[in-house]
Amino acid sequence: MRHGSIPGTHGRVRPLTLLGDPVLRTACADVTDFGPQLAELVEDMFATMYAAEGVGLAANQVGVGLRVFVYDCPDDDDVRHVGHVVNPRLVEADGVVLRGPEGCLSLPGLEAGTERYDHAVVEGRTVTGEPLTVHGTGWFARCLQHECDHLDGGVYADRLTGWRRRRLLRQVARASWNG
Repeated sequence: MRHGSIPGTHGRVRPLTLLGDPVLRTACADVTDFGPQLAELVEDMFATMYAAEGVGLAANQVGVGLRVFVYDCPDDDDVRHVGHVVNPRLVEADGVVLRGPEGCLSLPGLEAGTERYDHAVVEGRTVTGEPLTVHGTGWFARCLQHECDHLDGGVYADRLTGWRRRRLLRQVARASWNG
């Protein structure tokens, strides 16, 4: 039996920030106030992520320049990981480098083979300020690295080179959401 509320059930869906908005390219600030506004942001982020059918969402993807992300993502063994991290720092990214399909809610409808490590460790805090360490492998490790990149002002397209990068940038230029 599950104890506590289901993430996102008390949140409201916020508009997604799309590539081209400066907030996606700006490093996010550390959270200093662990009060009810932060809890509301996390609930809204879960609601937004679920509405958009994503597996992770960083605060700047809803226009908030704070170091927070949420996730509901399986690993390669199909174990589901659900949670949030406030003030995350990627402290380990190692193991085998794998190229796999990666998309982003801020680049809707697009994806590209992106190289990521198959193991990652993120340290941060919970919404109430308690210390937290999250270990990820496989697909979940990819998610952790992806969301940390967002909070540093990056997107997965920045990790692409050569023809993969050129192809994705052409797709971005033609995308209906890119006005």
